[in-house]
Amino acid sequence: MSDAVIVATARSPIGRAYKGSLIHVRADDLAGFAIDALMSKVPEVDRASVADVMVGCALTHHEQGFNVARPASLLGGMPESVPATTVNRFCASSLQTIRMAFHAIERGEGDTYVAGGVDSVTRTYGKGFDSDDLNPRFTDESRDDFIDQVYIPMGNTAENVAERYGITRERMDQFAKRSQDRAVEAQKNGFFDREITPIEVPDGRTIAADDGPRPNTTIEKLAELPPVFKPDGTVTAGNSCPLNDGSAAVLVMSGNRASEMGLQPMARIIASSVVGLEPEYMGMGPVGAVRAVLAQAGMELEDVDVIEMNEAFAAQVLASVDQLGIDMDRLNPHGGAIALGHPFGMTGARIMGTLINDLQTLDKTIGLETMCVGGGQGMAMIVERLN
Repeated sequence: MSDAVIVATARSPIGRAYKGSLIHVRADDLAGFAIDALMSKVPEVDRASVADVMVGCALTHHEQGFNVARPASLLGGMPESVPATTVNRFCASSLQTIRMAFHAIERGEGDTYVAGGVDSVTRTYGKGFDSDDLNPRFTDESRDDFIDQVYIPMGNTAENVAERYGITRERMDQFAKRSQDRAVEAQKNGFFDREITPIEVPDGRTIAADDGPRPNTTIEKLAELPPVFKPDGTVTAGNSCPLNDGSAAVLVMSGNRASEMGLQPMARIIASSVVGLEPEYMGMGPVGAVRAVLAQAGMELEDVDVIEMNEAFAAQVLASVDQLGIDMDRLNPHGGAIALGHPFGMTGARIMGTLINDLQTLDKTIGLETMCVGGGQGMAMIVERLN
């Protein structure tokens, strides 16, 4: 059984939805861009040798419908002989594609996979379904056969988490400022330049940086923002991730095949996990997922050098940190989604690229990626840096 290794990563910049730098880029073109950028980094790999292209996407609607992975694959320069599939585990969609490549390689089904993800909130109008599509067994609590609030808006889950776990508005805003400050500094010193492939947009501009980081963020400005999801709430636009557009891709290969080709892998995948929990508290997904993946790897949290947790909301990050006992010095050292953004299908692959960048920049070895998932799930993956 061969190890699954990550040989290359690539991503677009992250644009703000509706008003940012990528609003005029089609979603399928955006995904194709990441695939082509990835494969261009490893010209030694024959594109026809890729066993499958797997693209995560949360809002499979409009330009992101029709198995967006297939047109994206072709737009990204992959041969017609290479198959492609679209995967939806909402926020963790592209982490799921990396996991699928990991499992396929361990099983011996293939030795080269493109895993990635895309979401353009702009081009899909921020939704993957209409309200009429919802099953009343998840919306009408008066029914005898009601199950749970699986469709609950994510911001409401953050308010629920904040209330249950005693996360104050002050802590949320402080964490949001931390994210912004770290992302601004990382952007300034070129950290993200090692991840991003600049993209030319239809008006002729070349976009080379994320739209999100705000250099002038202050606690005072954050404190002035009103709650978004409930009148007396604590979750604001400032301590939540914004809506975004973006794409990313990861080349996952068997260690044996990479060695045969003389390629130097960036990291080895050690273990992955997925868990379910109450949809109303979906932000706590990292807690169960991290415990599960550590158990699979035979590790303790102290064995992990860097942790990248998706910052859907400051409330859920802080509550998860408290429950797991995470050392904040090891968490999101270069900022996170509150500053950078969270194009749902892109984020899992984007974070993997950032995690490997963290490990290389900080000269560390073991990295952990984890995230909560809309509908009540959590995912995690542990990797070991190899170069």
